[in-house]
Amino acid sequence: MKDDKEKQGFSTRAVRAGQVRTAEGEHSEAIFPTSSYVFASAAQAAARFSGEEAGNIYSRFTNPTVRTFEERLAALEGAECCVATASGMSAITATFIGLLKSGDHIVSSRSIFGTTTVLLTNFMAKLDISTTFVDLPDLAAWESAITTETKLLFLETPSNPLTDLVDIAALADIAHKHGCLLVVDNCFCTPALQLPIALGADIVIHSATKYIDGQGRCMGGAVCGTKEVVGEGVFGFLRTAGPTMSTFNAWVFLKGLETLKIRMKAHCEGALELAQWLESQSAVQRVYYPGLQSHPQHELAKRQQSGFGGVVSFELKGGQQEGWKLIDATQMVSITANLGDTKTTITHPATTTHGRLTPEQRQEAGISDGLIRVAVGLEDVEDIKRDLARGM
Repeated sequence: MKDDKEKQGFSTRAVRAGQVRTAEGEHSEAIFPTSSYVFASAAQAAARFSGEEAGNIYSRFTNPTVRTFEERLAALEGAECCVATASGMSAITATFIGLLKSGDHIVSSRSIFGTTTVLLTNFMAKLDISTTFVDLPDLAAWESAITTETKLLFLETPSNPLTDLVDIAALADIAHKHGCLLVVDNCFCTPALQLPIALGADIVIHSATKYIDGQGRCMGGAVCGTKEVVGEGVFGFLRTAGPTMSTFNAWVFLKGLETLKIRMKAHCEGALELAQWLESQSAVQRVYYPGLQSHPQHELAKRQQSGFGGVVSFELKGGQQEGWKLIDATQMVSITANLGDTKTTITHPATTTHGRLTPEQRQEAGISDGLIRVAVGLEDVEDIKRDLARGM
């Protein structure tokens, strides 16, 4: 039976992996809304708390529904284990604090979510964990930034919001040559489109809030990797600090994983069509989408991804004034900073997702005042085009 499970395809694992039915014989996964668990004896309680016996202890760090989600996502990412958290940012925080100590150094892409930049510069710095930011595609810059104190390399690929990419396999070689962990935020692609661990990454991080949910309902995050690194270091932080995924949210994410592959295929198809249309619009100065031949890492995207993703960013010639005008003219597209939804969303990164960065930080990250990010949903693409055209 074990051999059969190892041979199962992605869609089968997305529907079946991790489920353990109760005595009730339920077909859909059960939800266990309990804070604690009853032990058979004082001796069993002691054995559970000491780690001598596996089993449920307290839902801050052990819950059957959350465990099912963790095992299913790990199976999709090709990881030994997964630790689920309350949000994508708590997954990143748990990774940094769980694996690093005062005096350690991080090398990070500067093309990351604005809040992650704030976490590194404002809060990790308070713990004497320093960060050097580099251009994501520049492998030489990554290697030159590594010092004897560097323990971890962090990146998003494709990045938010400019969809920059880096060669994961090549960067993994650099990281491991210097004894560093390579941590990849796989939010934009999900395991349906990209498998960073198979390319050499040590840890994969997710905001389950995005495509894993897929309908904008719940907050959650996840860290995937080895039992030694993630299963001890990151889980140890979760157990103590408690950035815990709720049981109900875990169940929602399980349902999201079941349709992940077919949703991502539809997002990719719609995004490519929209990106090609945007390139033909006179008001648009530049379009950022890995599926376009004009994208500088288009060939790399074809090699390391099975699809180009659902996020399209584009720069308008008129700066913030024209950007806000376009956004405010939409009647169907949702003005919200979230992404990964069945409903198409639109945002102005310079004043929302990256609004807490300094003007200098935004300039370094390529976030111009005319930049617009669209996360393409599952509507008819012609309707999305028509809605965006109102503001052009």
